[in-house]
Amino acid sequence: MPPLPGAELVHTPVQLYRYLLRCCKLLPSTAMQQHYRHAVRQSFNSHADEDDGERIQLMIRRGIADADWILEKYTKKK
Repeated sequence: MPPLPGAELVHTPVQLYRYLLRCCKLLPSTAMQQHYRHAVRQSFNSHADEDDGERIQLMIRRGIADADWILEKYTKKK
């Protein structure tokens, strides 16, 4: 599954946070949505003090790639 439209526009941590929450809405069950929303919030809060621009860009790329993997894993047609 390709990234959601708008993934190429994610350049800041807040944009990534909003993108990941939108991805959570695409998950099949409410329980999964709640689980991953909580995980996104926890990660955002734990990395809120990060100030290295290169590290932030790495986390943004990794967050988008992980979201794509999770969406593909749970939305595959069987």
